[in-house]
Amino acid sequence: MNLTGLFIARPIATTLLTAAITLAGWVGFTLMPIAPLPQIDFPAINVQVALPGASPETMAAIMVTPLERTVGRIAGLTEMTSSSATGMASISLLFDLDRDINGAARDVMAALDAARSLLPPALPFNPVYRKINPADAPILVMTMTSPTKAPGEIYDAASTIVAQRLSQVEGVGQVLVGGGSLPAVRVELNAPSLQSYGLSVENIRTSISNNNVNIPKGLLENSENRWQVDDNDQAKTAKDYRPLVLAYRNGNPIRLQDIAEVEDSVQDLRTLGLDNGQRAILLIVSRQPSANIIETVDRIRAILPRLQASIPTSIDLKVVMDRTPSIRASLHDVERSLVIATVLVILVVFLFLGEVRAALIPSIAIPVSLVGTFGILYLGHYSLDNLSLMALTVATGFVVDDAIVMLENITRHIERGLPPLQAALIGAQEVAFTVVSMSISLVAVFIPLLLMGGLVGRMFREFAVVLSTAVLVSLVVSLTTTPMLCGRWLRRVDPQDRAPSSAWKRRLQWGARLFQRLEKKYQRTLDTALHHKRLVLLLLFLTIGLNFYLFSIVPKGFMPQQDTGRLIGRVQADQNISFQSMRDKMTRFIQICKSDPDAQDVIGFTGGEARNAGNVFVVLKPEGERHATSDEVIARLRTRLKAVAGASLYFQPIQDLRFGGRVTNAQYQYTLQGNHLEELRTWSRRIRTALAKLPELADVNSDQQELGLESWLEIDRDTASRLGVDPRALDQVLNDLYGQRIISTIFNPLNQYRVVMEAAPPYWQSPSMLEQTYIYGSQGEMVPLAAVVKIRPGNVSLTVNHQGQFPATTITFNLPPGVSLGQATDAIHRTFKQLGVPPSIQGTFEGTAKVFKDSLSSEPLLILGALVVVYIVLGILYESLIHPLTILSTLPSAGVGVVVALLITRQEFNLMTLIGIILLIGIVKKNAILMIDFALQAERGEGLSPEEAILKACVKRFRPILMTTLAAMFGSLPLALDWGSGGELRRPLGIAILGGLALSQLLTLYTTPVVYLYLDHFRQRWGKRFAWKRIVPIHSATGDV
Repeated sequence: MNLTGLFIARPIATTLLTAAITLAGWVGFTLMPIAPLPQIDFPAINVQVALPGASPETMAAIMVTPLERTVGRIAGLTEMTSSSATGMASISLLFDLDRDINGAARDVMAALDAARSLLPPALPFNPVYRKINPADAPILVMTMTSPTKAPGEIYDAASTIVAQRLSQVEGVGQVLVGGGSLPAVRVELNAPSLQSYGLSVENIRTSISNNNVNIPKGLLENSENRWQVDDNDQAKTAKDYRPLVLAYRNGNPIRLQDIAEVEDSVQDLRTLGLDNGQRAILLIVSRQPSANIIETVDRIRAILPRLQASIPTSIDLKVVMDRTPSIRASLHDVERSLVIATVLVILVVFLFLGEVRAALIPSIAIPVSLVGTFGILYLGHYSLDNLSLMALTVATGFVVDDAIVMLENITRHIERGLPPLQAALIGAQEVAFTVVSMSISLVAVFIPLLLMGGLVGRMFREFAVVLSTAVLVSLVVSLTTTPMLCGRWLRRVDPQDRAPSSAWKRRLQWGARLFQRLEKKYQRTLDTALHHKRLVLLLLFLTIGLNFYLFSIVPKGFMPQQDTGRLIGRVQADQNISFQSMRDKMTRFIQICKSDPDAQDVIGFTGGEARNAGNVFVVLKPEGERHATSDEVIARLRTRLKAVAGASLYFQPIQDLRFGGRVTNAQYQYTLQGNHLEELRTWSRRIRTALAKLPELADVNSDQQELGLESWLEIDRDTASRLGVDPRALDQVLNDLYGQRIISTIFNPLNQYRVVMEAAPPYWQSPSMLEQTYIYGSQGEMVPLAAVVKIRPGNVSLTVNHQGQFPATTITFNLPPGVSLGQATDAIHRTFKQLGVPPSIQGTFEGTAKVFKDSLSSEPLLILGALVVVYIVLGILYESLIHPLTILSTLPSAGVGVVVALLITRQEFNLMTLIGIILLIGIVKKNAILMIDFALQAERGEGLSPEEAILKACVKRFRPILMTTLAAMFGSLPLALDWGSGGELRRPLGIAILGGLALSQLLTLYTTPVVYLYLDHFRQRWGKRFAWKRIVPIHSATGDV
């Protein structure tokens, strides 16, 4: 007794095995984590350094460069970019996918410690690092508002309480508090008063610092008691600083309040946060790479009631933007598509078989195979995400194939008069090899994908594993459960009993009659095709050539852009803009966005060191309530936002998949690098201007900002030396007056607050005010600044950007409607060549555009690899070099069907359609396998000629071929018609499978037998010369699988 016979003979054991597979799968399903996509995040670490008041060039030279040289030697580092602005800099580090992020963090920490001696000794803050990708969109944005509390008090509660506790949540990488600043005591100096009293800025700073200290005082102790010594050495509020005596003039004390305004205020006045137009503090939560978004957000929401209770009752804490609702809705929709696909496949089976008992058997195989897959996926630490559920949806049309082939063959024996049990034993043995061949060759298609490295391979590995697992589970079910049920449930129906006994049975048998008519028509047309073999072969060669032509003209993209209902925008204003003007423009941007009919919430913030930049987040209404997609809303806003002069707001939809570590204004990046900074800047301007004129690009902008206004002070060193003024003292005075300098720290049980000193607002609003600045000379006299420097206007860079330790400029762009990423990159290459850019300037795509270019070059190799693997597996199974070619001849028509379907539906050829083609390589060859396997058996067992054998095989296998193809098509139909949440990610896959199957089903029914006959003729003519033996399938020799 063979293997299938063992399960047929033991129905109880087989039933319990089936139940065990189903139960294990259900348990795995309930335990699997939920995610938008497979875990493919690059291990990313962000290093931040600060030196208040330092220019971008200074930050790049004395802070960033030493750190880059140190961390740049860490093993596994694949990308390092940095951006230096006024007073702060950020270094983004991306590591190899296989690098453990915790190990990378330890290496970064060690590198920062090693570089500390290379940094300025008076650095107020040590470099800090966080395990986040700054280019990744936040998972949660919350706002804090109050009708009674000042912004500084709200910010204090946000930073001291809320942000601290959120940072402790597992999976949270960073909590950025924006839109405000911590409370502080501000000392705003009156420049003329300093001169009249003869006071130096340095003396004032020293006096304030000396009068606010917090150091140990010691203990008093005797044989019985011990006393802690303490005093009121800390000055904590503005009223404590105002009476501070700075000096005496004519016996009268000069107090701080005589020469300055001292107020309880905030550390940085130049900040703004808005929640739908209302002043607010924003908390922007980013996750750690590899952290699960759903689980992290759920943990945060679980502690929100405690957070609200821990802050003053007059402050309202609310979640404004949450990425998880769109993720949950997308997963719900794909689960619904999975259920619909299962129902449609079952209906196909019922329609074709026309008999309830027979139709129930493959209908049982579908849920058992799909549910059983979850158990194995759980053990493999996979998640329930869009790709894994899409794979299962597509698999509904595959897992039934084996059961259909098994059932159809057993049914044929019953119709010929055999008892059901005997028919099950014989029929299962006959097609066991066919079923194994179909399943193994389908799984083999994914071997190149499983072995593929890089980001694309990592992303689709889960898809391949899920689908392969489902196919293998269905193979087990078809060899055990299906033949057992056939032997127990099916029965032979006498011709006189075939009359339908009810209306619904007559409807079912209508499908069987329809199939019989199709079968007769197919047999007639097949005879015609076999009499015109050369024309059929010519048609096959035409489809091969058509593949190359169609692939060259189809628009090419990377990943379908998701409509998550969340938009992220970057504001870029004129480089010389003031904060007051920036505040007005930011408010106007928020108003315009909020007035859009599809906008639900609009929040944004600006200020701090990024003086001409800001961020805006737009939460759109749920899909059922809005009338436009994210792209349509962006296009609508793009027109209206142009009304704000002097600033631009660039939007892009938040995506679940983001590549690269650079924060940019648009979605795609083109980076220029050169050896000479001035040459790089010159060519960057030319290239950006040229690219902005291209119709293939939208929102073209650059991170090169070298036109900020500057007051350049040229020191007369001889005069300065004669007057006792050195450059260091001069720089200290300028920083004291115009740099919002932190001069002291106020310690509190919960936080630390700063004392900030600068000139009063009237004295820092114009470069002419510099002439009223005085410096204390070494002889004690007041020296006017104008006596030792010449002041002239100039331009300065607002940012200095590096990539891999070298200066770089990144041009970013979005895509206008109807333009693919492939068309945009081709246009950029063409423009780059037309401009005659010198070899010293190199341009490369970065981020998503770089991954797209890399994947584009690997796609043909991936398809070729799948073909080679399938050929090898089929050659091993059939012990033949010829018959695998017959089977693979079915593929060209599928490729044409895919591209034609994409062109008709205006879809791009992207990674999802590539997966569709890989799937089709496994699907469409099943038709040929069914034909060839039967033909070989007919030649061997019945002594038929190749022409007679292939004709009989085509006719006898027409029903299972049509059933399996329609099952696969109906399994993909819900994906192709999916307009729900996240449907834009799934539609290209469904369309590709439908188009490929439709055309291949039509053509391969005729091309496969013709190719079989031509190759068989070739084998007979040339086989003996190469000592090839006549091919005998493996199962015919052994009698077993």
